[in-house]
Amino acid sequence: MKVLHVVKTSDGAAWAAKLARVLCNFGVEVHAALPRLSGRCAPYWQDSGAIVHEADLNLPVRDPLQLPKTLARVRDLVAAVQPDLIHSHFVGTTLALRWALGKQHFIPRLYHVAGPLHLEHALYRNLEIRSAGAADYWIGSSRCIGEHYRRAGVPADRVYLSYYGDELPSNTPPCGITVRDLACARPEDFIVGNISWMYPPKRFLGQRIGLKAHEDIIAALGLVIKRHPRVLGVFAGGAWGGAARYEHRLRKLAHEVAGDRIRFLGELPYGIAHDAWRGFDLAVHVPISENCGGVIEPLLAGIPVIASRVGGLPEVIVNEKTGWLVPPRDPQALAAAISRAIADPLTGQTLAARGRNLVRAMFNVQRTGREVFEIYRHILGEVSLKPREFLSGPYLESIARPAPETALPIRPIVLETD
Repeated sequence: MKVLHVVKTSDGAAWAAKLARVLCNFGVEVHAALPRLSGRCAPYWQDSGAIVHEADLNLPVRDPLQLPKTLARVRDLVAAVQPDLIHSHFVGTTLALRWALGKQHFIPRLYHVAGPLHLEHALYRNLEIRSAGAADYWIGSSRCIGEHYRRAGVPADRVYLSYYGDELPSNTPPCGITVRDLACARPEDFIVGNISWMYPPKRFLGQRIGLKAHEDIIAALGLVIKRHPRVLGVFAGGAWGGAARYEHRLRKLAHEVAGDRIRFLGELPYGIAHDAWRGFDLAVHVPISENCGGVIEPLLAGIPVIASRVGGLPEVIVNEKTGWLVPPRDPQALAAAISRAIADPLTGQTLAARGRNLVRAMFNVQRTGREVFEIYRHILGEVSLKPREFLSGPYLESIARPAPETALPIRPIVLETD
C-alpha cells in the first residue's frame, strides 16, 4: 500500500509525521510532500520512515497568480509517486489536490480534518464540500467534525473518525522549570491560566475577540481575584504570527482588571511545555472555536481543566467526569467555575486523574495509527467493515466498571499509568 501525505508546513503538524511513523511500521509505503526540507518538524518526517518530497502543495491564497504552478506541482508529484491513496491534512492542500486532479480522478483522496473552524461558516464549508468528487473521503479528528459533514449532506459512509494521536510522555517526575518558577509565584498562590498562542481576531470570520478568548479569561480572572486574592493568573505563549499589537492589548486589559495578578510569560522554549504545565493549579481553555486542543497537555500533567462547550472539547472534557464545561463567551460562568474549583480541590484532582486516563487512550498514536491504517484498508476495499469508533463516554464507563468475576478482565488500549 502506497500513500501520499500532504501538509502545508514544515514547522508544524508534528502529529501528522508521528502518524506516518506508525503507518510505516504497519508496512505502508508513506510518501510525504513538505513545502521545505528544513523546518522545526522536518526531522520528524525524515525520521518517520517516510519518503520525503520537497513540494509546496498548499493553495497560494496570498498570491493567487501562483495557483497554476501549484496545481502543476500537484499533478507532477502524483504522477511520479503513483499512490494508492492521498492523505491531506489541511483545507488548503485538500482544495489544491481536488482542483489539480479534478472531481473524477480515480485515486481516493482522504482529508483528515484537523479542526472545525471552516465548517462553522457556510461560505467556506460549502466551498470545501462542493469541491469534492466521487473518490473523496473525510476523517474527522473529532466527532464534532463528522457531525458537521453529515448535517451538510455528506453520506455517512464517506466520513470516518480518528483523533490525531501523539507519542504521549511517560510518567516521569518533573525535570524542568515550571510556570510557577517563571511567574515568580509565591508559595501560597493558586495559579490559573493556560499555555496557548494568542491569535488575534479574524475579522473576515466575524470574530470580535481572539480565537482562544484570552479576553474572556482575563475578565473572569478579574472577578475571581477580587474574591480570592491569592489567585494568580498566568498566560504562557506568544502572539501568533507576530501579532504584537494584539498581545499588547491583552496585557493592558489584564493590568486594568487585576494589576500585577495576571502575568504574561511569552513564548516558552519548545519542548518544556509538559513540565511547565505542572506549575498550574487549574487550566482554563475557553476558545470560541476548537477541536480537541488545549486540554490534553494539562490533563496529562494531572492538572484540573475548565473548558468551553465548543467543538470537540466536550469529547475530552466530559462535564463533571474529566473536568468542567462552561458556555463560550460567558466570563461570569467561567468565574463561577474557577471559584468552584478553588473551593473543592479534591474533586478537581479526581477529575484530572480520570481525564488523564482518558487522553492516554484516546490520543495514543499507536491506537490512532492502527485506526487510520484500517480506514485505508476499508477505502481500498481490503476489509468490508468500517473501523470501530472511539467513544469517550463508554470508555470512561468501562474503566469505572469492574469486570465480571466469571469473565477475563478486559483491558482498554492505553499506555501504562501510575
